[in-house]
Amino acid sequence: MSDPDEHRAAIAALVYAYAERLDAGDLAGVAALFADATLRGGRSGRAPRGRDAVLALFRGTVRLYDDLPCTKHVITNLVVTLDGDRASSRCAFTVLQARPGLPLQAILAGRYHDRWQRHGGSWRFAERLVLADHLGELSRHTLPG
Repeated sequence: MSDPDEHRAAIAALVYAYAERLDAGDLAGVAALFADATLRGGRSGRAPRGRDAVLALFRGTVRLYDDLPCTKHVITNLVVTLDGDRASSRCAFTVLQARPGLPLQAILAGRYHDRWQRHGGSWRFAERLVLADHLGELSRHTLPG
């Protein structure tokens, strides 16, 4: 893969994979994306690094209903900047949720700022910074604490 558009597409696929896995309740799959990465931001102020730490964070914060968070992450405005075996990206996200007694609504909106590293021809997360710009009704999405 030497075409810059192919690199951008590979990174975009990983950004979207994060959203798809999280919406599917695949917390282990989300954590696998961060096997060699740090996840920063959020209410906890923690910066877990690696698969096990990220999995523990998600298991301790994301409320699941029959193994699903009942959310839809919408990713927009994705911009990828390449620099050899490193890259950065930024995008906007909106999290929608609906539950019995909770009509469909935006519960969270913000930005992801990501750093990427290429290993053996494949792109991997190096770091994700989550910047929450707007908070809505999160009580049915996050666990207490």
